Amino acid sequence: MTALATGPHRGTAPLPWLRDLRSHGTRVALHSPEGAVTYAGLADRVDALAARLAGPRRLVLVRGRTTTASVVALLGAQQAGHVVLLAAAGDTADALSAAYDPDVVLDAAGGVEERRHRSVHDLHPDLALLLSTSGSTGSPRLVRLSADNLAANAAQIEAALGTRPDDCAALVLPLSYCYGLSVLHTHLAAGAAVLLTEASVVDDCFWAAARDAGVSTLPGVPHTFELLDRSGFDRRDLPRLRRVTSAGGRMDPERVHALAELGRRRGFELCVMYGQCEATARIACLPPDLAATHPDSVGRPVPGSTVTIEDGEIVLDGPNVMLGYAQGPADLALGRSVRRLRTGDLGEIGPDGLLRVTGRRARFVKVLGHRVALDVVERRLAETGESALVAGRDGLLAVAAEGATTAPARERVRRATARAAGVPAQAVRVAGVEHLPRLVNGKPDHGAVLALLDTRPHAAEDAGGADDVAALYARLLERPVGPEDTFVSLGGDSLSYVEVSLRLEQHLGHLPPSWHTTSVGALERLRARTPSRTPAPRQPATARPRPLTRTVESSVWLRALAIVLVVGTHADLFTLQGSANALLVIAGYQLARFQLADPDPRTRARRLLASAGRVVAPTVAVVAFAHLAMGLYEPRNLVLLNWVFGEERLGPPWRFWFVEALVAALLLVAALVRTRPVAALDARFPLGLPLALSVLAWALLRWPVLPLPVPHMHGSALVVLHLVLLGWALARARTRAQHVLLTGVVLVMVMTFSHNALRDGLTAAVVLVLLWVPVTRVPAALVPALRVLAAASLYVYLAHWQLLQVLWPLDVPLLATAASLAVGVGYWWLWTGPLTRAARTVRERVSGLRPA
Repeated sequence: MTALATGPHRGTAPLPWLRDLRSHGTRVALHSPEGAVTYAGLADRVDALAARLAGPRRLVLVRGRTTTASVVALLGAQQAGHVVLLAAAGDTADALSAAYDPDVVLDAAGGVEERRHRSVHDLHPDLALLLSTSGSTGSPRLVRLSADNLAANAAQIEAALGTRPDDCAALVLPLSYCYGLSVLHTHLAAGAAVLLTEASVVDDCFWAAARDAGVSTLPGVPHTFELLDRSGFDRRDLPRLRRVTSAGGRMDPERVHALAELGRRRGFELCVMYGQCEATARIACLPPDLAATHPDSVGRPVPGSTVTIEDGEIVLDGPNVMLGYAQGPADLALGRSVRRLRTGDLGEIGPDGLLRVTGRRARFVKVLGHRVALDVVERRLAETGESALVAGRDGLLAVAAEGATTAPARERVRRATARAAGVPAQAVRVAGVEHLPRLVNGKPDHGAVLALLDTRPHAAEDAGGADDVAALYARLLERPVGPEDTFVSLGGDSLSYVEVSLRLEQHLGHLPPSWHTTSVGALERLRARTPSRTPAPRQPATARPRPLTRTVESSVWLRALAIVLVVGTHADLFTLQGSANALLVIAGYQLARFQLADPDPRTRARRLLASAGRVVAPTVAVVAFAHLAMGLYEPRNLVLLNWVFGEERLGPPWRFWFVEALVAALLLVAALVRTRPVAALDARFPLGLPLALSVLAWALLRWPVLPLPVPHMHGSALVVLHLVLLGWALARARTRAQHVLLTGVVLVMVMTFSHNALRDGLTAAVVLVLLWVPVTRVPAALVPALRVLAAASLYVYLAHWQLLQVLWPLDVPLLATAASLAVGVGYWWLWTGPLTRAARTVRERVSGLRPA
């Protein structure tokens, strides 16, 4: 047996952060979207809630979100001396509430539900807090912690990390997760600040809030740092950042080394930690100066704890060891049932005195007589370049492999797994995923790996919405979906958002402003919190009245209206020009929201090129048919380069100017954002960059300032380029001042475009609605038609010219307009339905014939 220990920890007075709240005075305790809260202000709110909850000791369920209201609920219940059951808001809290029957429920919005004044439970005097472990979220099993556990581990972590009163930590982890909770406790104990945010670390709004709050500490789990890598963390500007902490699972040593080296260059230190909920939070910490040289280690025990290795297992002794587990309400009366924590983790203490975690004791399965260490298999796959999670049961190895979405890729992973495990390939099943499944705290969700192989994404029937948000996304976007995925990360774009946004609004009851960058899990929790989505008891769904209006993104109905105006004008039903220019602005607006939402330059460029391809393919099919069968257009139209090689006079070859301009803009923006300097400028100046590009394009290309080697027509791709770039800028406006600035820019740019006040005024009106009213309530009866017209707008534009060529001599403008819309919608259905499915089937069969 080997042992590892450090000196004694600081005093363990119960919950010192509550005792000392008011002593920190006007120093900021919490930064949140609602504003800053001082320690004095927080103390007032905590005392007020504690007074309201005064009385006999009770079991209080706190629905924990990373919000001020949840923090006040937690601290208020602690201040009043109650036992807190802290659970993630949503289904987890509902399941635990049903299992433990709390006496009081405090919701995430500050609501108080007092079910009884005296507890029906026998609560042990030492019991202070109940938490779910990372592997048992939603199950009845909870970790029982005492006030001494909480105070001791906060003091241990503070001593190990040296938290200072001028620190500010970004709480990007769930409050109900022991790691996130320990960040809150340690910073409050030190009189430091905490940034409360539910934004992802890949969102620009998170970094803006972090800069404003002066974040100095950034905690994360391995998945956090994977996201940071993808979002260009090395280019992020966080001037006060001095420490990055990692826990919640093993981080690849190469990533630890790279992050430590980045910290050396950028002036922050990396602290790698190891812990468990059963140890209150933290067990060990690696000194920052050893991170680069010992990236495979988790360091030494926190002060006052002893770690030993017994039969290969890590065993902890110390004041942070839990009281024990609770399997049900009767266990709340138990005292200490655990003295030494057998962690279940396998580890070793090297000659350097540092602890290394090598795997999980429970992560072994028997497959055809072979004992397989699943963690070892995962590591061996990682060494071959595969990003995968491995689970097992009943003689089967189940693998979720990131990016293995084709049959050859899955076969490659299957054979690599069989070699790594030493089992026949027939015992391995592989599911290809876009992103590996994660628990709410960012840890790998191995339980979901087995379930993933039995999932049938398209099986969910949609009666106004899928069974849940994940199923809805999986069906509409045709790919596997995890709880941390977003519409953007799943590759959603301006061609698919119409259907998804409308189905999502129907599913949630309203459409959140940032739904496209909000995770599936967060959207589902939002649905669970929406009262209107919860049917009354015993009330059949058919008894609920249908709403008269629905929330629709303005870009949806504006697209539908614009294409109707385009077709009606070209059919001579009326004359209302300018809507095609508005469609270019809307296209730029959507590409900024979707294709440009990922901070990774390569991902942005890839998505823009894919979108260009989805525009080019149906266009070339129409042009080729019209050219060969009807004798229309020129060969240059087949390659969408009439704007380069065409004549400077109107005629049939200019009919597809809109598509040519859109494709050219997509390719140009893809080339720009693919470069790291432009990506860095975009991260630093999210509004300034596209606005500057739009103004330059307008000033130099719209007007004949530069001698252009291409026709200088109103429909030329270069002449209208500024409209797409302007849409990009509109999507980045956040403040009222920015909206006012862009209004002036729109009026100057758009109202001088054609010198036709009616035409330019129509364009400007559409653009200003898009800017100022991004979401609109519309009659519910119109939504199906709006959805179809908006989704089919490109196809209607492509098809209507050919039909009008036939119908113009008949002089039936109303019929021509209606027929053009109908044929365009039919072309959309054919292209995105049967043709797309047939092409996918052919690709899969061809891929299956190729050698792995």
